[in-house]
Amino acid sequence: MCLIAFAIGVDPERPLLLAANRDEFFDRPTEPLHRWKLPDGTGVVAGRDRRDGGTWLGISEAGRVAMLTNVRSANPGPGRRSRGELTTRWLSVGTDWSSLLAGIDPADYGGFNLVIGDLDTGFWSWISNRDPGHPHADHAAPLHHQTLAPGVYGLSNATLDTPWPKTQRLKAALTSALQVAGDVRAPLGQALADHQTQPSSQLPATGVPPKIEQALSSPFVDMAVRGYGTRSSLVVDVALSGNGWRATLSEWTHHPAPTGPHRWTDQAPRSLTLG
Repeated sequence: MCLIAFAIGVDPERPLLLAANRDEFFDRPTEPLHRWKLPDGTGVVAGRDRRDGGTWLGISEAGRVAMLTNVRSANPGPGRRSRGELTTRWLSVGTDWSSLLAGIDPADYGGFNLVIGDLDTGFWSWISNRDPGHPHADHAAPLHHQTLAPGVYGLSNATLDTPWPKTQRLKAALTSALQVAGDVRAPLGQALADHQTQPSSQLPATGVPPKIEQALSSPFVDMAVRGYGTRSSLVVDVALSGNGWRATLSEWTHHPAPTGPHRWTDQAPRSLTLG
C-alpha cells in the first residue's frame, strides 16, 4: 500500500474514514478484499498477499485496524521477514501494544510505516523502522513510534505526513468528504484515480531515478510498461451504529489494459461490511 489518507476522531459519528491505493508489481499474487481468518482464528476483512500470507490493510472483527506502506529507497531489497506480517500481528486478538513493539526487530524488515488502531478504545499509533529525518536511507533505524491524536493524516512512501503533492491532494479530498453525510465512495474514488504526475521541480529526492520518481508522483500510479502500478483502491467508512460501529469497505481492483492507461472507473467496487 503506497498512498493513504485517513481521518480519525474528527467526526464524532464517524471514527474512521480512509482512502488508499496499493501499488505493487502485477505478477505478485494477490487476493482481493474478502473475509478470512488469521492463524489464531481472528476474523478479518482485508486483501491478502498470496506469496507471504499477510496484508497491507485490514480490519478485524474486534475492531482493530492496521495499514502498511513501504519506505522508498534506491536499494530497497527484501527484508528477512515480510512486512505484511506486521499488520496481521496487530489484527490478532492476543497482541497488545507493548508486545507488538517488543516483538519487532527493525533490522528484520525493509523500510515500513505501520499505522495501527482500535475502533473500540480510540487508540491509534504510527510505527516505523526508518529515521523520520532521513527516511530514505537503506539501513534500519531504531523503532520510531507516535501516538496519534484526532486529525487527518497522510502517508505514502516517506514518513507520516510528509507533504508530497499526491499525499496532500488525497488529504484534501478526504477532508472534503468528511463534510458529506452520505456515500463518499464517488468523490474519494475520483481522487484515488488521479493520474496527474508532478513536474520535476516538485519531486522528492528518494534515491530512485527521476523518471521513475515522476511516474510515482501521481496518486494512481501507471507504470504498466514496467509491470508495476496501482493494483487496488480502497475506501473504508466507519460509522457509529447503536452501541458499536459499522465499517463499510469498498475496493476497486485494477488490471493493466493491453495498451494505454489502466481502466477501472466503469467497474463497481466490491463492498463488504463489518461490525
